[in-house]
Amino acid sequence: MFVFDTLSLVFVALILLGAVPNIFYSSGYLPHIERKAHYQLHYFAFIISMLGVVVSANALVFLFFWELMSLTSWQLILTETKEKATIKAARFYFIMTHFGFLFLLLFFLIVTDGDLEMSFASMKLIASHFAYPTLLFFFLVLGFLSKAGAVPLHVWLPYAHPQAPSPVSALMSGVMLKVAIYGMFRFLFDVLYPWPLEWGIVILTIGALSSLVGVLYALSEHDIKALLANHSIENIGIILIGFGMGMIFDTLGLHTLSTFAFIAALFHTFNHMSFKSLLFMGAGSVLHQTHTKNMEKYGGLIKTMPITALTFLIAAVSISALPPSNGFLSEWMIFQSMLSSSHIDNISLKLAIPFAIFALAMTGGLAIACFVKAYGITFLGLHRSTNAKHAHEVNFLMKSGMILMTFVVLSLMLFTPYYMEYFDKVFVGLGRASIYADIFPEGIWHMHSVGMNGGIVSPLILLFSLVGVTAFMMFAYKVFGVKTRLHNSWACGYKTSQKTQYSATGFAGPIRRFFTWLYKPDEHFEKQTIAGHETKFDASHYEVHVKPLFEKIFYINVAKAVNYISYWVYRLSHFEQTRYAAMIFNIMLVVLFSYRIFSHEFSWATFVLEFFVMMISVKILIIGDKK
Repeated sequence: MFVFDTLSLVFVALILLGAVPNIFYSSGYLPHIERKAHYQLHYFAFIISMLGVVVSANALVFLFFWELMSLTSWQLILTETKEKATIKAARFYFIMTHFGFLFLLLFFLIVTDGDLEMSFASMKLIASHFAYPTLLFFFLVLGFLSKAGAVPLHVWLPYAHPQAPSPVSALMSGVMLKVAIYGMFRFLFDVLYPWPLEWGIVILTIGALSSLVGVLYALSEHDIKALLANHSIENIGIILIGFGMGMIFDTLGLHTLSTFAFIAALFHTFNHMSFKSLLFMGAGSVLHQTHTKNMEKYGGLIKTMPITALTFLIAAVSISALPPSNGFLSEWMIFQSMLSSSHIDNISLKLAIPFAIFALAMTGGLAIACFVKAYGITFLGLHRSTNAKHAHEVNFLMKSGMILMTFVVLSLMLFTPYYMEYFDKVFVGLGRASIYADIFPEGIWHMHSVGMNGGIVSPLILLFSLVGVTAFMMFAYKVFGVKTRLHNSWACGYKTSQKTQYSATGFAGPIRRFFTWLYKPDEHFEKQTIAGHETKFDASHYEVHVKPLFEKIFYINVAKAVNYISYWVYRLSHFEQTRYAAMIFNIMLVVLFSYRIFSHEFSWATFVLEFFVMMISVKILIIGDKK
């Protein structure tokens, strides 16, 4: 019923590292919640369900805890239902999570041959004899990546995370998404191994698109929680890039590089859990002191919320992959794995890997720009609203949760070699040779890439150098008695105020204009004049609303098509009963023909014959003669 191998225990550790600080934060957050019993019941059930998923040993137990995880998180989104947006977000999340569950159920029904109590190891034999293994792979991709939030299954994240209570947002983004990554590791290794090259290319491409799309949409946001939700899409993409490279190298027989790439993906999984949980905690603290998620209403909070500002800064440095942070180390490993593929002579990889390198490089640069905006607009400058002016630091328990999670972030940076040792043991347990000695051949001070002509990085030396230089400058500042001089800001003759500061919309303006083809923004420019007359002394109000392109193409248009088809079926069933019966008969034919194709050996001659039989049946029974 349960399994406690190295892979499961590592993900148990991930869940606990994310959940324990969150419990402190949630306890301090509880007074802000009206339905306390509802919240606490589903909150602890949510944590237990995630632990249950990663220690499940058969399909029945796995699906039970997976569904429990989905339902409890859905109810947590509905904790505060005063706004219609919350109900809409919860409905959207419910549909998307059960969309993924459907494909997981199909996967398990096939690989267990209906016996859901079968162990994962026993499923491999059945899967190896299935005629269409790529179908099983896509069932896994649709099932797990819809929960992880990879493009194009990502659209629920910017709705659900902003509406959920902040501790729940931290758990969902920081921990729950990683449970889906666990599922990819578990079933691709235990059930569907070995893989064809195309599967790795698919995962790599999805990862590259997710990282780029996530950071681009994050830049356009001025809702702080929606911004962080889009960055979850970005970081899931980075994890999938490392995962895809591991699959590609394994298929090509480059097992050392494969393990290195998989360790990089697992390392970034832990890193994203830590800094994204901390960022959502910081965002929740700001939200409940200012009563708004709009960054345009923040500013100057570093003076009144110093603990929140410091912890948010540490997480922002890490998610921006600035050295020597833990986020930098895992992204460096993923870059090194891609750069080690230069000797591979395969035309598909010659296209896919450079695109992934380009996407990851651009993602890194845009992430820095995005968090310069997020931190600067939120914590620096002048107060932009009365609520921001009167904000103060959060209570002790909420601060304790943020500080504990900060220690998790710092530990992943300071004790990288020790974490890496356990990550290496995960893949030893999955049948791989250990590469820990290849990554740290000279001890913990130097971290090596395992590829040809690979790079070397010394994170601890770099960290101590930065701390030493900073301490020396502070010492010199005190010794030489440097005086602080205060002057008013020069504003070209105008009086400075909070309105003359950079806004979140203005900061992202150049990037938004460059990517207009993706954003498709609706720009609203309202001009207020004096007494109805235009003068040079006027006040203007400018807003930009970005259209979610993927949602419009893949969801809204599909929903319109489904509505049209359902209306057509409704008309048939109520007004043209003969054609309706004929349509049901043809659907039965499709099911029977499909069963033969999937259950028996495929034959082009039989397929063509059945196709023509179907067309003739549709023509005679449904379309009929034109009058």
